[in-house]
Amino acid sequence: MKQVFHYFAPCPRGLETVLAQELAELGALGIAPTDGGVAFHGDWQLMYRANLHSRIASRILWRLVERSYRSEDDIYKAARSIEWPELFPVSCTIKVAVTGVGCKLRSLDFIALKVKDAVCDSFRAACDERPSVDTAKPDIRVHVFLTDRQQTIYIDTSGEALFKRGYRRETGGAPLRENLAAGILRLAGWKADEPLLDPMCGSGTFLVEAALIAKRMAPGRWRNFAFEHFKQFDAIVWNETKQLSFAAELPNATCAIYGSDDTPEVLAAARANLTAAEVGDAVVLEEADALERNAPSQPGVLVCNPPYGIRLEEQTWLDALYPMLGNALKQRFAGWRAYYFTADLRLAKLIRLSASKRTVLFNGALECRLFEYRMVAGTNRKPT
Repeated sequence: MKQVFHYFAPCPRGLETVLAQELAELGALGIAPTDGGVAFHGDWQLMYRANLHSRIASRILWRLVERSYRSEDDIYKAARSIEWPELFPVSCTIKVAVTGVGCKLRSLDFIALKVKDAVCDSFRAACDERPSVDTAKPDIRVHVFLTDRQQTIYIDTSGEALFKRGYRRETGGAPLRENLAAGILRLAGWKADEPLLDPMCGSGTFLVEAALIAKRMAPGRWRNFAFEHFKQFDAIVWNETKQLSFAAELPNATCAIYGSDDTPEVLAAARANLTAAEVGDAVVLEEADALERNAPSQPGVLVCNPPYGIRLEEQTWLDALYPMLGNALKQRFAGWRAYYFTADLRLAKLIRLSASKRTVLFNGALECRLFEYRMVAGTNRKPT
């Protein structure tokens, strides 16, 4: 009988439901969405699959201890009870991160030091050595989550955050995180046999994620993971997991994915990312103004992360842009479903269309909206 482990997959807030659906498709059990992520359980190979295939999770954390606490010493004792030398070799570098919601203890940084001491004391007792700390690129990350009375200690099986796919070559000023883009595509209900257009594609994040979905390419296929340092790591099973994934790919899949931008340098960055992700053949890029371009094909899905401004002059420019975006949708995209993801909540009013759905999402700590517009001719215009 396979051993069952308990995991937690954090994700951008607002994507918990679609992450739960994705994990269920990967074979996860006991799925329990909560604010900011999804708890689940399964065997060791499920953890491999989740890291390799999840497009929406930020990390896959393996829960080691969960118990109540009253003081920093209680947290030290919980961390010290874990047999760390049985999990990874002393040669691995470590980092401890602590997050608290309602925690009444004086310092999360001090708690991180106590947990680090517990890990090092465990190794000293076992082998008279201790692992080194590396806060930049550690081999092993330990995550501690505290509520007002409960502590949970995890070891991170992913390493670098999962939105770091490993293909990206070029970025814009503030590129959309890959797992947020993938989650938005899922919220939009986009299917690989539907046309997709991003008319302000930037560095191409939506386009790459869509092409990976269409070609059934795992988002983690280019990168390494922290679990490869674990003593329980089974290289044979991991290789089998990857080979099954590669065998399921559709390298010659027919796609109708389109992107455009009005700046040649931006298009060059998008093209570099598409090529690095091995999906350059799946996407049609062209230089075009989002306000003037036509729909590339029969009805499909338009998805866009338009610019938003902080300075007054930027907001004045956007005040004029948003109504023109609404006009372009009405004139050229009848029958399409359009999705605008933005941190500028004025868009809903200024675009002068009736949103059929508004989804609250967070880009880090920044509250955003995903607005859905179903472009049926003659029915979307708001009265002026």
